[in-house]
Amino acid sequence: MTQLTQTGIASLQLCFYGAGSMAEAIARGIINEELLASGQISMLNRQNQERLTELHSQYGVQTILQGASNDAYIQQADIIFLAMKPKDAAEAIKGMKSLVSTNQLIISVIAGLSIASIEQLLGAPVPIVRAMPNTSSTIGLGATGISYSEHVTEQQRQLTEAIFKSVGITATVEEPLQSAITGVSGSGPAYVYYFMEAMMKAAGELGLDAGAAKELVVQTVLGAAQMVRETGEEPAELRRKVTSPNGTTQAAIEKMAEFQLTETIIKGMHRSAERAGELGAAIERSINE
Repeated sequence: MTQLTQTGIASLQLCFYGAGSMAEAIARGIINEELLASGQISMLNRQNQERLTELHSQYGVQTILQGASNDAYIQQADIIFLAMKPKDAAEAIKGMKSLVSTNQLIISVIAGLSIASIEQLLGAPVPIVRAMPNTSSTIGLGATGISYSEHVTEQQRQLTEAIFKSVGITATVEEPLQSAITGVSGSGPAYVYYFMEAMMKAAGELGLDAGAAKELVVQTVLGAAQMVRETGEEPAELRRKVTSPNGTTQAAIEKMAEFQLTETIIKGMHRSAERAGELGAAIERSINE
């Protein structure tokens, strides 16, 4: 295994333990940005061979043949991504205990799983990064909150930043704020998709065909987001500029306010953050049982 302190990122071996949508998003982003070759990336899971075959065919990543062992890929990796489902995390990480060394960097993208819990499961002072990316990483527009354990070196921080910046923007936060990151950007794309679903449904009810409705809604959301980015103005100010007194936009905003759209969004985001904490607590209970 290559020593992280002696190599650039281009020669690293990455192993994703877990092959769900988040692992795929990160791997695809890394490959699309040509940060690493697909042959330097392995993706593993415990049961779904069909999923692994699909990922190998689509991206060229390394996978395990049915009946073979995951051990070699884990042992040879410079960076191991923990990307399994939260309910499977404790057992899976315990199973890696004898395979992981202190030369490796562990990056967890498991919602709610604390650095302390990972250290307890591995039973060694391994460098650990806790990250919460979102699925927009697939197209290089992700947003990732990152927290580091005390054993992570400066170069390992730089490697982590390079990986996640290849798929979007990053924000370094203290670990207690990771639940907030989950509620804001980790789950955030789904909120936008949900809003877009509602807009497309309304467009259909107003007489537009499905194709036109989708195109108009997508371009409207894209344009609005780009306006915030390019003008630097606050969304509230841009909204006010669009909202003429007693006009059509004001009528729509008033109806949305009547049904407490703002309060609903805020409560949903708080619930997402709360759920991240619950998942972490459940994992910790399973560790101590």
